[in-house]
Amino acid sequence: MELGGFYGWDKRCQNVRMELLEGLVRRAGNTGDGEMVVVGDDRMSAEALLSTADATAARIRGARAIAVCATPSMSTVIGIVSALRAGVAIVPVASDSGPAERDHILGDSGAVAILGDHVWDETSLPVIPLGGDSSSLSGGESGDLNDAALIMYTSGTTGAPKGVLMPTSPIAACLDGLADAWQWTEDDHLVHGLPLFHVHGLVLGMLGSLRRGNRVTHTVRPAPEAYAAKMADGATMFFGVPTVWTRMVSDTSSAQTLSGARAIVSGSAALPVAVFEQLQQLTGVTPLERYGMTETMITISTRIDGDRRPGHVGLPLNGVETRLRGDDGELLTHDGQSIGTLEVRGATVGAGYLNRPDATAESTTTDGWFVTGDSAVIGADGMHRIVGRTSVDIIKSGGYKVGAGEVEASVAELTGVAEVAVVGVADDDLGQRIEAVVVPVAGASVHPDEVIAHVAGQLSVHKRPRQVHIVESLPRNALGKVQKAHLRASLEEMS
Repeated sequence: MELGGFYGWDKRCQNVRMELLEGLVRRAGNTGDGEMVVVGDDRMSAEALLSTADATAARIRGARAIAVCATPSMSTVIGIVSALRAGVAIVPVASDSGPAERDHILGDSGAVAILGDHVWDETSLPVIPLGGDSSSLSGGESGDLNDAALIMYTSGTTGAPKGVLMPTSPIAACLDGLADAWQWTEDDHLVHGLPLFHVHGLVLGMLGSLRRGNRVTHTVRPAPEAYAAKMADGATMFFGVPTVWTRMVSDTSSAQTLSGARAIVSGSAALPVAVFEQLQQLTGVTPLERYGMTETMITISTRIDGDRRPGHVGLPLNGVETRLRGDDGELLTHDGQSIGTLEVRGATVGAGYLNRPDATAESTTTDGWFVTGDSAVIGADGMHRIVGRTSVDIIKSGGYKVGAGEVEASVAELTGVAEVAVVGVADDDLGQRIEAVVVPVAGASVHPDEVIAHVAGQLSVHKRPRQVHIVESLPRNALGKVQKAHLRASLEEMS
């Protein structure tokens, strides 16, 4: 029986395992090489990590899938490495997930146990301790997993979270593509404090380091002062989401400390142009931005030896292709102006949604491309600019198509604005009216009329917000992304 998957996934890779963690294995062979992984106050050498993981792997080999409570801890790192070494699909679960979400993920994935420590009050699954001597665990058919190394669940913004099947081959293609784009080597020391249940923190931050063989430090929390403190320890690369970098530029001393960094990487959401420019000014380092999804890993990035423009996420990685499709279904010219839905295919694309052949089919085209659901613009030089989610960031107002990101960038230019989100609210006359939600800088005041006038003066008049709401904070998920669907629903209830 042929297994289903995103058409962009190369089925020739099915049932082919590779040593994803080749850098860890190589470094473990150099005894006395010193610490490789630091998480908070815990430190491990490559040799110790591999030894503990392999002892655990011997007891879980043959299991269908196994869950890990993804706290920012060494237990999570050991658990992930153990499952990878055992050839067992890993299901990272956010430690703060509620009972309903957790039960859905554990049940839908078919996980047979929880590996390592967990913080949940109760669970119906057995808990397997790390390392040491204990009874072995096996069982369950894994024929529906498309040889997945990871089963990563989407955020569930359009229903229950869906499990994405990710074999080792696309993970490796993503990490190797980024190593090429960022000139990432075993000589680097990567620092980040991102969640270990998502692509950015787990795959890029941790697995990327274990593949390259470089030192990696997880600060538990991505605080500016924690990042800055690691410069004295030889840090060369820093990963963060826009919220992290917004806080960093507000802490001038910490930001200036990063002036010796080789690479500052931002992802998971658009980095505001003003923050991009402030980071550049304070650190002397031009940020690297990239774009990807759980379903495709990272597909596009700026290059450390290439053009890095504010508001742009760069070029396709090696082995990845992109294109734009308009509302009429026709492919669009890459002219730097036309907004279309971004479609990708290639080496980094995963193997489909678990238990959801309908969703897998809906996300792929008949000629082999994954439909991202994000709107983008591609220039003649191949540079990509992500406008936003097609469903919430493309506002159709009065016959015009307006990108929320463009309006947000204009509003963010105002001195008193700390954060802004722009959405389209249902309107009987316009179809959708543009509304802006603004968080002022502490101690500053922002006047709605000033915001509206500024946008009307900087952009086309039809792109101005019809209403501006001043709030204390924006609703965000665990990765710092603004939850625009919830924001839009709240504004429509107020109408």
